[in-house]
Amino acid sequence: MTAAPAPGNEPQSPEPKHPPAPAPVSTPASAPVSTPGSPDGAEISAKGAAAAPDRAVAGWRGWGAVGAVSLGIFCLITSELLPVGLLTSVSADLGVSDGTAGLMVTVPGLVAAFCAPLVTVGAGRLDRRWVLVVLIALMAVANLVAALAPGFGLLLAARLLVGVSVGGFWAIAGGLAVRLVPAHHVGRATALVFGGVPTASVLGVPAGTLLGELGGWRFAFAAVGGLGVLTLAALLLLLPALPPTRTITFAQLPSLLRRNRAVRAGVAVTFLLVTGQFAAYTFVRPILEDVSGVDTAYVSTLLLGYGVAGVAGNFLAGARDPYRALFTVGASLAVILALLATVPGAVAGTVLLLAWGFVYGGVSVSLQSWMIKAAPDEAEAASSLMVAMFNLAIAAGALGGGLAVDGISVPAAAWGGAALMALAAVTVRATTGTSRTATRTVAGGGEAPATGAAATETAAQAGTQTASQTGTQTGTGTESGGFPGPRDASPADQR
Repeated sequence: MTAAPAPGNEPQSPEPKHPPAPAPVSTPASAPVSTPGSPDGAEISAKGAAAAPDRAVAGWRGWGAVGAVSLGIFCLITSELLPVGLLTSVSADLGVSDGTAGLMVTVPGLVAAFCAPLVTVGAGRLDRRWVLVVLIALMAVANLVAALAPGFGLLLAARLLVGVSVGGFWAIAGGLAVRLVPAHHVGRATALVFGGVPTASVLGVPAGTLLGELGGWRFAFAAVGGLGVLTLAALLLLLPALPPTRTITFAQLPSLLRRNRAVRAGVAVTFLLVTGQFAAYTFVRPILEDVSGVDTAYVSTLLLGYGVAGVAGNFLAGARDPYRALFTVGASLAVILALLATVPGAVAGTVLLLAWGFVYGGVSVSLQSWMIKAAPDEAEAASSLMVAMFNLAIAAGALGGGLAVDGISVPAAAWGGAALMALAAVTVRATTGTSRTATRTVAGGGEAPATGAAATETAAQAGTQTASQTGTQTGTGTESGGFPGPRDASPADQR
C-alpha cells in the first residue's frame, strides 16, 4: 500500500497533453466584444452572447433563416409602397380623388411608426419566430382583403393592418442577425436582411405596377398577398425557435433613450438622414425634369437605375463600420443633393441620381448596425425606436419638401435635403469623436484626441479592464456601442 505524500511534497503531475484553457477575461456586460479582423465589424456583448445561445445556427440553416427574414422585409416594403404605382387605377375604380387614394401610402407609414414600439413591447415573452409568422400572415391577409375590397373604406382598413405588420416585423427582425449567424458574419447577415428594402423598390414595386397594368390593381394586391403566403411557409420551415432574451416594457423605451447616449445619437441621425432623404426624393421627378432637363419618358428608367445602385450600396455598407458609413453618407449626400439642385444637364442629372441611390442604399443597414452596437443587450428596444423615427421622418421629409416646393421652388427641396444631410454628418462626427477621446482618456489615463468609429474598438480592447472596474465601483459601466457615459471618466476628468 502506497503512503500518501506529505502536504507540500505531492508528486508533480505529468505535463498535460493539451494545455489548459486560459482563464476567462472579466468583461463588463455592456462592453462590446470585437472580433479582430472581422470584415463585418460585428460586435456582440458578453452578456448578450450568453443570453442568446442560439446566436449561431449551424450551417445553411442559419443563412436560410436570414434569407427568409429578408424575404419578409421585401414583401412588407413592397406591400407598403405598392399603391405608388396603382394610385390612379384605384382612385378611378373606387371613385375617390388621387389625393385621397394617397392615404394608402400615408396611413401605413404612420401606423408603422407607432406600432414598432407597441409590437416590440406587446411581444413580451413570446417566441420571436411566432411573432414574425403572425405579422407576415397579417400582411398576407390584409393584401388579399384589399384585393377584394368593394369600397375605399375597407381598402384603407386593410392598409392599416399592413402598417402594423411593417412596424412590428422590422423592429423585431432588425436585431435577429446576431442570433442566426456567427459573430463574424453578423454584418453581412444584417445587410442581407435589409437588402429587402432597396430590392423592394427595384423589383417589388415595378413588378406590382406591371401586374396592375396587365391584370388590374386588384390582381397586384392579390399577388403580393400570395407572396406573403410563400414567405409565411419559408419562415415556418427555416426560422428556428427564438425565445426572447429579455422582456421590454413601455417605461424602458424612454429610459433607454435617457441612459444610452449612443441610442440617442442614433435616433437623431435617423431623423436627420431620413427626413433629408424624403424631403428631396419625394420630388425627385420634378427635380430631374425642371433642373436637370431629363425627358419625362426616361425618368422611370432612371429611377430603376437608382434602385439598382441602392442595392449595391446596401451590401457594401453592410461590411463597413456603421459610424464611418453614416458619416460618409451624410457628407456625400449633402454634396450630391446640392449639385443636383444647381447643375443643369441630363447627363449630370443621371450621374448624380445614380450616385445618390448608391450612397443612400447603405442607410438602413448602417442605422440598424449602429443600434445593435449601441445597445447589444437591448437590440429590440433600440431597433423599435429607430424604426419609429424612420417612419415618422419619412412623413416629416415629404411634408417639409412639399412646403419648400410650394413656398419657394422645386430646387429648394433638394437644398433642404442637403442641409439636413450635412447636419447628420456633423452629428455623427461630433458624437463618435467626443466619445473616442473620452474613452482613450479613461483607458490610458491621458488625453489622446482621436475621432471616428474606432472608439468602439478602443472601448472593447484598451478599456475593457478599466470599464469593468468602473462598472464595479459605480454600478453603471460604459454605455453600449463605445459611447462612454459621464461616470466612466476618471476623477480628474470628472472635475
